Amino acid sequence: MIYVCPLSKIEEMATRTGANRMVTLITAGTQVLRPAGLAEADHLFLAMHDIIEQLPDMTPPGEDHVQALLDFANSWDRKAPLLIHCFAGISRSTAAAYTVAAALAPRRDEAELAATLRRLSPSATPNIRLVSIADRLLGRQGRMVAAIESIGRGVEATEGIPFALKIEG
Repeated sequence: MIYVCPLSKIEEMATRTGANRMVTLITAGTQVLRPAGLAEADHLFLAMHDIIEQLPDMTPPGEDHVQALLDFANSWDRKAPLLIHCFAGISRSTAAAYTVAAALAPRRDEAELAATLRRLSPSATPNIRLVSIADRLLGRQGRMVAAIESIGRGVEATEGIPFALKIEG
């Protein structure tokens, strides 16, 4: 199971779910306190801004970020949940959860997965740059991007509500 939440809820979610691995997608320099009991080796910190194109003095999501995410996901034994968060729990984290679910369930339909994501999180607006890179690395031939584009922008929110995403449909 994958749990997605904003930065403000990581301790609560880790405790509630028993997650033993965590992915952080956040701007470099943002203070993130790793939940008690979570080993440093079980925490992937991906420093990036929530942008879709190159901007001065900002770090867009890149292939190295997505490859690190895929490697981390593939090394996960799935005995306990994976917690994924960004600052608001709306864009980078939902893109990462979509990517991990697609990678670990390669036969799962991209459109069904995107529709499930929308149902679970009305505010989800997955970062399309992250999704596009994942689509290419996973050989999905544009289907991941098309599926995310089909669900459109989520409802306006300052912070997403935590949710759980099953890997298999």
